[in-house]
Amino acid sequence: MESNSQHNSGKARLAFDGGSWTRLSDAASSEPETVKHISIILDGFDGYFARKLNQISAFGAWLDVVIDNLGRTMLWCFVNPKVGFVFICLEWLAFVCLHTSGPHWKTSFSNAPFWVSAVMAKGFKTLPGILTISGLNVLPLWLYKLQYNVQLPYNDILDATVYPCLIGGRILCMAVEVTDATRTLAFK
Repeated sequence: MESNSQHNSGKARLAFDGGSWTRLSDAASSEPETVKHISIILDGFDGYFARKLNQISAFGAWLDVVIDNLGRTMLWCFVNPKVGFVFICLEWLAFVCLHTSGPHWKTSFSNAPFWVSAVMAKGFKTLPGILTISGLNVLPLWLYKLQYNVQLPYNDILDATVYPCLIGGRILCMAVEVTDATRTLAFK
């Protein structure tokens, strides 16, 4: 069954990502960050509702990751295109490699190194998985915050604690992406 709720949520996320893109260079506005946060929240809900309403589809899963990658591509292009280019290329390569496994791509890691399996276990709902997904999704937003000096409550403490965790999470994510690409390309 094709997922109407997932497709509609995907369209909304694309609209929010497009809206944030048009406002990214407005340093006086927190609007781009807010709009991107809404898109990330919708990302969590679309999968939840697709599962709850039994509207899971291969296309919906594919669309979800494409929209995720597009949103992060826009952020990386704006925040730091030179460094972001590396992350963008790895994300799209990982997307292609993972989706060669079909709809069970999140569970096809039985032969992977233990640390890759730890990241992927329980649909990323483990400490290594949460760290990795946080680094993947939040690091570009945090860099935007730093670039435009967006202040949060307890800003100095957050910068000293959260930022290094996001960097560590993104490095772990990159290691998983490279490992998966290497494994996939070796089997083809």
